[in-house]
Amino acid sequence: MLILTSERAAQTREQAPGVADRIRALQPDMPAALARVADYLLLHPQAPLTLSIGELAEQAGTSAATVTRFCRMIGYAGYVEMRVGVATDVGRSTARESWANEIGREFGPDDTPELLLARLIGSHTKSLREATSAIDLAVMSEVSHRIGRSRQVDIYGVGGSAMLASELQGRLYRIGVPAFTWADVHLGLVSAAIQGPDTVAIGISTTGRTEETIEMLAEAGRAGAFTVAVTNNPGSPLDELAQASIVTSVYEQALQPDDLSAKHGQLLVLDLLYLLVAQEDFDRSSDKLAASALAVTSHRRPRRSARSAAEHA
Repeated sequence: MLILTSERAAQTREQAPGVADRIRALQPDMPAALARVADYLLLHPQAPLTLSIGELAEQAGTSAATVTRFCRMIGYAGYVEMRVGVATDVGRSTARESWANEIGREFGPDDTPELLLARLIGSHTKSLREATSAIDLAVMSEVSHRIGRSRQVDIYGVGGSAMLASELQGRLYRIGVPAFTWADVHLGLVSAAIQGPDTVAIGISTTGRTEETIEMLAEAGRAGAFTVAVTNNPGSPLDELAQASIVTSVYEQALQPDDLSAKHGQLLVLDLLYLLVAQEDFDRSSDKLAASALAVTSHRRPRRSARSAAEHA
């Protein structure tokens, strides 16, 4: 039976089989002594990383010479080479598991660009639909009403949620709402401690379990602020802490810790919140938007007409 070696794999661009795959393929043809080594390694696949050849032979009830013959039978020059193979398998498994946990099992490291794009579009579309189904318009209206009349709005978010906090802060500030975002827990706690009954504090966390965000929102609540949670996880510590909760998905269990599509659903909800706040005081919002647009006019190049563009082509 042909065993694909690392050298042949490099030549053919195929992936050499792992140690366990080699063992299973050849186990039926192994003599009894070698089969004992095979049985032991299938039960303890990482044993070579911590055991010497003599120790492994003792555990398998055989000799070091038999272990060496075993290594050669499955395609390795010796025990050291097989140990390297085991370490490679562990690294490969860890890398794939890390990929699956952080990026998602929908996206494979070997997927074509076309397949990645198709799956990404599907994932984002699903996220937007889930966010839409989770929206409680009554809660959104109450929160927007309080924000529109608030003396100050604090928005807390760390890591990836800090980006969303910054997006919401920028929108609110532009329509005249004194909003501030805090990603540093120390600075956030200082601001939270001086909130009051006429302020709103918003904590953003996809999982609803980010300790720093929970701590800042809790401090704002103790100071008297109206607290709001924005999370994909109903029933999470952040959700239970807040006086009002904006749930951005009802399928948190399907999301990865850093899900690529989760932010789109959250941003949809935050954009809706921004629009509702803008409606709370139409005159103020209109005046502020016009003033900010005028302020940056000199930094924008005028649009060229179709004729002018053709002349310069």
